[in-house]
Amino acid sequence: MVATRVIASEWAAIVYNPIKVDLPKLTKSVTAAALGAGWGTTMWLATSEEDAGQAATQRAVSGGAHVVIAAGGDGTVRAVAEALRDTGVPLALLPSGTGNLLARNLGLPLTNLDASVATAFTGVNRDIDLGVVEITRANGDTEEHIFLVVAGLGLDAKMIKHTNSKLKKAVGWLAYIDGGLRSLPEVTSLRIRYRLNGGAQKSMNVHTIMVGNCGELPGGILLIPDAKPDDGILDVAALRPRGPFGWVKVWNKVAWENGLLRKSPLGRRIIDLSSNDVKSVTYFTGRSLDIVVESAQEFQLDGDEFGEAKSVRIWVAPGALAVRVPARRGPSR
Repeated sequence: MVATRVIASEWAAIVYNPIKVDLPKLTKSVTAAALGAGWGTTMWLATSEEDAGQAATQRAVSGGAHVVIAAGGDGTVRAVAEALRDTGVPLALLPSGTGNLLARNLGLPLTNLDASVATAFTGVNRDIDLGVVEITRANGDTEEHIFLVVAGLGLDAKMIKHTNSKLKKAVGWLAYIDGGLRSLPEVTSLRIRYRLNGGAQKSMNVHTIMVGNCGELPGGILLIPDAKPDDGILDVAALRPRGPFGWVKVWNKVAWENGLLRKSPLGRRIIDLSSNDVKSVTYFTGRSLDIVVESAQEFQLDGDEFGEAKSVRIWVAPGALAVRVPARRGPSR
């Protein structure tokens, strides 16, 4: 982690999803915070169906913004971060979505708008890694994107595809449970071929494989307990339940062991003494991972569906994004 003291700046830009935010309330909070910090007039840029936030962010950076504030869901945050990659311009988060994945993993406030806005103007910069992925479609076309928290191939991406957007708006992350139930008819094991760090090719049967830059999901689920956003490493979780109680073992690992027991020394001791199933959930780490599937499968980035992929190449970009965090969180310079 690298933390730097924020030098007095002139102006900020805010990229916001007009569907997700209360614009009058947001305007009032941002205007007051900018004035109190001695900053100039904020540039306001709305996302649209044509631009999830990348083009708006590029405009802000080209114009000289000293911080770009993302106000929206995880898709807006991911799009803004994609355009800020390696620019040195920090990203500030105003959580306004269902998952708020990055803010959750960085321990930032999820419901206090004024505190989040204040951090944008008075915080420090924390350098974090980005996950980068090259997606190859069934027709050979390729696309490159980034992710902040997790990329997934297989069942988790199917679940996201089948999640009802209206239900998601009404009940939040619980809507993913409904999406999971809708995906059950399509639950099959995938045969994947993969290379870790460019090494020898191996094969594995999985129901889903997820590559994480961070490890915490909504609902207190700690999918990948050792994942850190600034360690220069990607953490991989392969879910491959076997037998009639396979999914029970997966849930026990992710929700009970990772989400509860691992939080205390006694709980970790219980895990060491009782955990002997390493097949239902397999963890490994690396700086790059290449995956090829026999037939194109659903793929997701930070909880948004990204169509079907025949193969993906995923790698880590260490320290490629600066994120604004409260000044009290660490040393500054």
